[in-house]
Amino acid sequence: MTVVTRFAPSPTGRLHVGNIRTALHNFLFARKHGGCFILRIDDTDRERSTAEFDQAVRDDLQWMGLDPDQLVRQSERFDLYEREFERLKSAGRVYACYETTEELDLRRKVLLGRGLPPVYERKPADAPVPEGRAPHWRFRLDHEVPIVWHDLIRGEQRFDPKLLSDPVVRREDGSWLYLLPSVIDDVDLGITHVVRGEDHVSNSAAQIQMFEALGASPPEFAHEALLVAAEGKLSKRLGSYGAEHLRAEGVEPMAMLSVLARIGTSQPVEPVASLDALADSFDFATFGRAPAHFDPHEVELVNARLLHQLDYSDVADRLPEDATEGDWLLLRPNLQKLSDFDEWFAVLHGEVDPAVLSHEERLFIRDAAAAAEKLDWDANTWRTLTGELKQSSGRKGRDLFHPLRLALTGRDSGPEMAGLLETMGKDRALRRLEAAAKR
Repeated sequence: MTVVTRFAPSPTGRLHVGNIRTALHNFLFARKHGGCFILRIDDTDRERSTAEFDQAVRDDLQWMGLDPDQLVRQSERFDLYEREFERLKSAGRVYACYETTEELDLRRKVLLGRGLPPVYERKPADAPVPEGRAPHWRFRLDHEVPIVWHDLIRGEQRFDPKLLSDPVVRREDGSWLYLLPSVIDDVDLGITHVVRGEDHVSNSAAQIQMFEALGASPPEFAHEALLVAAEGKLSKRLGSYGAEHLRAEGVEPMAMLSVLARIGTSQPVEPVASLDALADSFDFATFGRAPAHFDPHEVELVNARLLHQLDYSDVADRLPEDATEGDWLLLRPNLQKLSDFDEWFAVLHGEVDPAVLSHEERLFIRDAAAAAEKLDWDANTWRTLTGELKQSSGRKGRDLFHPLRLALTGRDSGPEMAGLLETMGKDRALRRLEAAAKR
């Protein structure tokens, strides 16, 4: 089994959630079945296909752990495309066309105005060739053979080729559109499965005839439902939401991949710690036909849940050098992103700015400092301290706990205070209480 994922230059130059999802599904399908995962970079557009784009794609995939078994650049395969193009031309399966874009647009409007499908109308073989005009090239569909295949997600697909336009495969300047080179690559590389979005279903129909014209069996296709934003369409904001954005935000790659692997399926969206575990549960039978709704907030929630499951050994190399397993276990339940750990680690072992309190709260914290100084410091210190202060001050609930948390951590909320107080130690806690009482 060999699957391929294709990346063409995007306006942002980076991978966004839509093409990451497709790459992920190709990768998981190959991993589950012991197959080969090929990355094909469509870099035939010389203006947009830069070395920076090439590197960015590979960097993003590496960050996510989607390492290809083979890398193919279409710009290095022009000789192969040319050879196969000439073979199809000799067989009459590609032919020259001379209409301008304006002429084609006008003809489509005429056909639509007559209630007819806007299908390209082939010219007679003896039609005159316009002087001084370079041709574009189309693939000649066989109108006598229905196009039928079983899609791994959509079930049986059936197209009448008479209702499809002969697709353009090469422009007037000799540059390639992706349809034919992709088929030539798939034949040459032995691709057995193609996973892509449902917006390519009609392209797949035309490509099936291209495979057959080249004497090859088409691969199996799986066309997944499109990814849409929560508001109903993939917005411009989400169009740039991807690996680069998530890395900058400190999101774990497996959080995003856990979401993208499951949305649009019957499986629950939940944090999964490894690609192998995602691959084990990957099944096209669980994919639905309805659009898959993507919500960045769901990635954030899954990211927090994923962090709460990770062991110290999973993150030790990304924590401050002197952070201990005890620090991790104490702070882990309160983390939304791994970068939050550094902030709380400083609260535990560094210094905080004295809290700004009301006059009454400062008096209360002064009494708290006096009471804390008399205590032995252990796991029960927080309970003992708050119990004594409740009795002496009459405070309870938020009035009791909030000023103490502010004075000791400088934060309105956070991990359980019992563990924080024990770990920060008596000397540090007393300094903070005294500083808050004097401010």
